[in-house]
Amino acid sequence: MIPIVPAGSSLVVRAIARRPGSGPQRVHLAALPPLTLYIHFPWCVKKCPYCDFNSHERAGGVATIPEEAYVDALIADLDQVVPQVWGRRVHAIFIGGGTPSLIGAPALDRLLSEVRARLILEADAEITLEANPGTVESDRFAAYRALGINRLSLGIQSFDDRFLRSLGRIHDGREARRAVDIAMTHFDNVNVDLMYALPGQDADDAARDVSIARSHGPSHLSLYQLTIEANTLFAKYPPRLPDEDMADAIDDAIADEAAAGGWRRYEVSAYARPGREARHNLNYWNFGDYLGIGAGAHAKLSFPDRIVRQTRLRHPDLYLDRAARPRAFDEEEVAVGDLPFEFMLNALRLLDGFPIVRFAERTGLSMTTIETPLAIAEGRGLIERDAFRIRPTKLGVRFLNDLQSLFLPSSEGKDAPS
Repeated sequence: MIPIVPAGSSLVVRAIARRPGSGPQRVHLAALPPLTLYIHFPWCVKKCPYCDFNSHERAGGVATIPEEAYVDALIADLDQVVPQVWGRRVHAIFIGGGTPSLIGAPALDRLLSEVRARLILEADAEITLEANPGTVESDRFAAYRALGINRLSLGIQSFDDRFLRSLGRIHDGREARRAVDIAMTHFDNVNVDLMYALPGQDADDAARDVSIARSHGPSHLSLYQLTIEANTLFAKYPPRLPDEDMADAIDDAIADEAAAGGWRRYEVSAYARPGREARHNLNYWNFGDYLGIGAGAHAKLSFPDRIVRQTRLRHPDLYLDRAARPRAFDEEEVAVGDLPFEFMLNALRLLDGFPIVRFAERTGLSMTTIETPLAIAEGRGLIERDAFRIRPTKLGVRFLNDLQSLFLPSSEGKDAPS
């Protein structure tokens, strides 16, 4: 899954995405932020009923995935954007999907070799690959590790067969446990994705999933509350989810179990052992820059006088057809008036918040531009701040949408409920 805004903020994200630009003002950045690379692999074995990510079942099955042609398209895509980031170092790579673990090691080797030939990677760059338990093979994982991939992210979702069936997953609990064991054999940095507030789930069920994950010893947990997203099978046939009180109880139970396992919650949906926070994701939340290549991939790039966003065609066939053509992506400058909201939308997901100086560093704007919504948020107990840092309170984390919406570039955001 694409690791940006995985829960809690989809409505305000879409609101800002639909909003027109607000004029020709320009930013003035003294320095460019860190840079990472996201590579999207759009195919999967089976589309899950809750999934609104850009993933596609391949007609004829996974054996018909045009692996080599897609790698060619990714390289052509990258070639078009390399001049925009020439000389900048890449701190992390995230290969998401879809199900990237369907890629054979030879094709992935070629892709990573071409990436290294075009970009300057930090010597200790974090390189993450997403995998699903139904596609796990020990030899394939060993080959991935030999290619330089040093972090694996497993889409487990649950270890309980009841909930896996309700989510439409292709694996069962036994396969999920086996997948984590195999991953831990080959990687010392493993993330486990779990979903909670599932149909029929209670706090004990959810805590049990975290406890099982704990027994396998992964370094990172991503815990996402199930939400019903538009254009999914669940939107058409919505399951009965736990009510708000039960969802809160589940959230508390998994937080307690994660803490007992030595994972620290550092972002709304992420827990990590010390030093194992996801670097690529942290770069998102800190409003860093990221290249994005592949079908439907997004990118954010900063320049001394502007910040732009790029998007690629979502459908794999259309992407394959267009990738080698000139200007194979759409690009739009982020309006200066939108930057405070875009920054706060990300930074307020971090439980430690952000250093005050980072706002000016990443947006080119003065803190005075957000003093009014900051004062409102502080008055409502949603943030706390001192001379150096701003962070969400426990209440602010619980009502994150309300907190983020205060920074929308319109008066309606100032009237968001507390």
